[in-house]
Amino acid sequence: MRWLILLVGLFLVGWFLTGVTQIRPGERAVVRRFGKVVAQPGPGLRIGWPWGIETVDRVAVDEVRRVSVGYQPEGEDSSGATPIGQLLTGDHNLVNAGVQVHYAVQPDRIDDFVVQQDRVNGLVARSAEAALAEWVAGRKVDEVLLTGKSVLPEWLAEQTQQRIDAYRLGVRIQAVSVALLLPPDEVRSAFDEVTRAQTAIETQKNGAREQADRIRREAEAKRFSEEQKTAGYVKERLTLAQTEANAFENRLAQYQRLKKQNPDILASIWWDEMSKVFERLNKNGRIDLLDSHLGPDGLDITMFGPQPRKK
Repeated sequence: MRWLILLVGLFLVGWFLTGVTQIRPGERAVVRRFGKVVAQPGPGLRIGWPWGIETVDRVAVDEVRRVSVGYQPEGEDSSGATPIGQLLTGDHNLVNAGVQVHYAVQPDRIDDFVVQQDRVNGLVARSAEAALAEWVAGRKVDEVLLTGKSVLPEWLAEQTQQRIDAYRLGVRIQAVSVALLLPPDEVRSAFDEVTRAQTAIETQKNGAREQADRIRREAEAKRFSEEQKTAGYVKERLTLAQTEANAFENRLAQYQRLKKQNPDILASIWWDEMSKVFERLNKNGRIDLLDSHLGPDGLDITMFGPQPRKK
């Protein structure tokens, strides 16, 4: 009888100890009492009702989970979902496309994850597969192979999240990485040749753009230099013209003052200037008598000065 009581006591102690749960850092717990969620405690030691009355599910909310989707040469992926294999593009070509979907539990919807956790991997994989097939089918094979690794991840993450929201899985898609995006092995060499040719074309285009930019920069530099020279020449000529104009105005003002003092001053100045001109012409042999028979001394143009103006 004593042994029976001892066994029952040990059983009750062990049963009550099932209500003690240690929640580790980075985890959140969902406490269900008779199937109803009553608490979501954080890290620490929790003492509650024993097993059978309460069930405590610990979930690592900091853990990023991964699901492989698409072409898997080895067979099935880690989620147990059958891979979709090769995908058909919009121009009826086949490509081997494989991606990895990374997701984490949403702390504010951890109860949804606990309820659906057995279905999460499969639903995420199926949703990503459908979105991946849609993206590939809507594009030509060249676009898929050339832009897939840069464009597909962001688009696929957004589309997968939209598709799984209706299932209330309590998870958030963190990122999508493209693990494989290649043409089938049978035609890979041909696609590689096309890729090399396209790369060579892009290289030549880039070289042509660089050369055009260089020529344009040189032309701009030459234009700037010519504009600077022209501006300098214009400034120089304007300064010279202004200086000459100022000198002429000063001389004119001086002549006008002298004319008031001596009305014949302009004739004197004219004769002074003309004598200098005639002297240079005579030295160069460019001045001669008009007619040596008009008089004993001949006739030259210096005999006639400027006539006074009639008033």
